Amino acid sequence: MTLNPNHLIGYSWAAVGVVWLIGAISLKRTVRTQPLGTRLFHVALMALGAGFMASRRFDFGWLQVRFIPLTGAFPAAGAALAIAGCAFAIWARITLGSNWSGRATVKAGHELITRGPYALARHPIYTGLIAAILGSVLVIGQWRAITGAAIIVFAFLVKISQEERLMMQTFPEAYPLYRQRVKALLPGMF
Repeated sequence: MTLNPNHLIGYSWAAVGVVWLIGAISLKRTVRTQPLGTRLFHVALMALGAGFMASRRFDFGWLQVRFIPLTGAFPAAGAALAIAGCAFAIWARITLGSNWSGRATVKAGHELITRGPYALARHPIYTGLIAAILGSVLVIGQWRAITGAAIIVFAFLVKISQEERLMMQTFPEAYPLYRQRVKALLPGMF
């Protein structure tokens, strides 16, 4: 029996959703958060990017053109990258625990987490999600997927800048040292 890369990716993304829902039960109270306008901008970008990637409504014109074949190593490599990315994001989400929020926030009793995946990247949830998105792009293989991925990565970069600002304000001594030691997304690179 051959496993379908689309199904494997779907199961991986479903696992991310389940972990996020379960984790939302025990979050700390929010003390400070990003402005509503920037939150709405981020959510709109995410929805647009996800629409490009997941919806067949964008299968027209140059967006439907394939840039890689549906056969060969690309779908399997894409599925493996998506699974690994989702697993890394889940590890980071579990490590962050009750400090997590879907918005750029500071929680009551907020802790600066620097262990586990946070010793490898300051924003490992985004690292994992970007890897999973790139894996999904390899399986979809159309320009609409690359367009959606680019929009989502841009949305993550917007949110990262807001999270960085909040962490610098919340941990003015510890966070600059952490930033010097650990890159934002890619260990040793970026």
